[in-house]
Amino acid sequence: MSLVIDARGKRCPLPVIMLAKLAAQQEPGTEIAVLADDPAAAIDIPAWCRMKGHSFVSTEGDRHTVRL
Repeated sequence: MSLVIDARGKRCPLPVIMLAKLAAQQEPGTEIAVLADDPAAAIDIPAWCRMKGHSFVSTEGDRHTVRL
């Protein structure tokens, strides 16, 4: 399953908080794309993945993809 969070216009840590809330409700293997235009998201989202044991898949522009 693939989900999308639109966090454009929101400043960190809000995109990571939104990701954490959605991820807590999902099964392992779920992919979540976070649309975030705050430059800090490119650092914070991979860091959150490392901390939580999830896989950071990629960043393409403002799209940051995570696999649970």
